[in-house]
Order: sequence, then structure tokens, then C-alpha cells
Amino acid sequence: MITQWQDFLTTQAAPSSSDSAANRLFDLTHFGLLAVRGADAATFLQGQLTNDIRAVTATQSQLSGCCTQKGRLLARVRVLQISDTFYLQLPAERLLALCKHLKNYVLRSKVTLEDASAELLRIGLAGADTATLLADCGLQLPDAVNALTSNGEVHVIRLAGALPRVEILGDFPAISALWERLDAAQVRFVTADEWRLLDIQAGIPHIYDQTAEAFVPQMINLQLLDGISFRKGCYTGQEVVARMQHIGTLKRQMYRAEVVTDTPPQPADEVFCAASTSQQASGRVVDAAPIETGRYAVLAVVEISAVESGEPVRLGENGAVLTLEMTELNGA
Repeated sequence: MITQWQDFLTTQAAPSSSDSAANRLFDLTHFGLLAVRGADAATFLQGQLTNDIRAVTATQSQLSGCCTQKGRLLARVRVLQISDTFYLQLPAERLLALCKHLKNYVLRSKVTLEDASAELLRIGLAGADTATLLADCGLQLPDAVNALTSNGEVHVIRLAGALPRVEILGDFPAISALWERLDAAQVRFVTADEWRLLDIQAGIPHIYDQTAEAFVPQMINLQLLDGISFRKGCYTGQEVVARMQHIGTLKRQMYRAEVVTDTPPQPADEVFCAASTSQQASGRVVDAAPIETGRYAVLAVVEISAVESGEPVRLGENGAVLTLEMTELNGA
């Protein structure tokens, strides 16, 4: 189905940049889907993810994390349930690594894990008219962030952001027909970088190959995004995550920032501050996306004491200064 979808997109107008206030349409196949099926699927995921899988229903998705035994994040996923299948969505580059990791814990559980990226196409819609555009197509904007509505084989998840924003999942006939209707309504097809920018502006982090095992969940504010349950019981890495929450002191956390530079920031790029008390970099870039030429929005995990010192935080030891936002990032 992915090849069929890519062939379809070649018949459409090429993606472009747009006015950030315009209604925009996105191809989201740069995300992958891992399907978890079987009689023990829910129990299995409850023992592997940071969030409480019991809260996932036909009308509610959730953010969650998958950790190593040392509490380091291998992936930050969105979990949704369609019929009897749980889907874990994450950047496609991390899907095989996550699948391999989880298979180590299946043992005798009645669970199957497989790449389901070709089962459901994913597109995004963002803009002030999102609710009206969905209604004109027979779809409903969910009432709350992470909530999910369905109409037949098409599923709509509301996402965080200043403007209404949704992800839509479905099979090729349904999604291609929906795409054509939205295109006819003058919704512009734009680049994946613009979706990445919307996630950054909403404080939604992703884990990439470069940043796998670089962070514990609280460093990327997963607890503020309702991505951790501290009451669910044991899961892989839980002891480290719980200790950080109840006993330890969080020394690094994620901030939103902007930077002006000729070199595009990349995930895992080091940041430095002269006030740092550590013997290593003061932090790392989580994600970055262009706002305009030479200007980038960034999510970065930075040493809290360094930020509070007021000293400049730089991209690289002698690089451009990051302008940090001090507002709490909670995915609102």
C-alpha cells in the first residue's frame, strides 16, 4: 500500500512551504507503525511501556515510552487501539530496533509483533478550519488532545498545538479520497519539516537513532505529557524512572529554543554552557526544524543549573546561542 500511496502522491501538487496560519495537509508515512496482537498483548505492553495501557481505548490514544533496564529511552511512542490490535507509532527509523527489543521479552506470551506501516496510511491536517474541513468529509474533530474518533475505517486523533491539529489513519481508498477532497478545498500539501516544527512548538519530542538511550523519560518531559504512569506497577526500566520521580533530583530537562545558524541543528548535537558543573556537554538537541532560512526551532535537554545561571547556552562549544523559552512544556 505504501508504494501505491507514493505513486498517488506523485500525481498531486508537490509539497511546499506555506503560511503557518493556513490550513495544511501532511504525508506522515515517515512515521512507522508496530502492530502488537494476541491474547496477551495488553498485559505484555503493560510490562514494557511507561504509561498505563489500560487507558488506551477505541476513543483514546496515549503517549508512552519504551526503556532499557537502565531507564533509558529506546523510543517514545503513540499507542492506539483499533479493533484487537495495538499500534505503536514512532519515527520509522526506530521501528525495527524497537521490535527487536520487545521480542526479547515475549517469551511465552501470546503476542505477535510486526511492522504494520503498510496497513494504515497516515496523513496530518492542521489549521484553524480543521473541524469544518473534517465535518465536510464526514469526520469529527475529537474533543481533547490524544482523543480518537472513527468513521468506518478512518480514524482521527487530535494532537497538541496552538491550532487544531489531527492525524488521520486509514486504508488507501479512504485516505486517497479524503486527500483529494481536502486538496479541492484548497488545503495545501506541505513538507514533513513543517509537521516536525508543529511537534517542536507543541513540546512533543521524538527519539531518533542518534538519541536512542540518551535520555530518561523525565528529561524529555514525558511526565508532563501524560506519558508516564507512576501507579501502574512494574515495567522494564521502571525502578530507575520511579526513583528519579520520588527520590532523585532531575538535573536536566527539555526546553524549547530558537537558534540562528548557517548549520542546521541535528538530534544529539551537543550544547554547552560556561556555567555547567558537569565534565561533559551541558545537554543535547532532541529535535530541530527550520522556521525560515537560517533560523531553527529546537527542543533541547539542558542542565537545569546551567540554564538558571543566566549564562548563554550554545550549540556546540563556540557556536550560536540558543534562545531558551522558560515556559513549561506540557504538550498543550
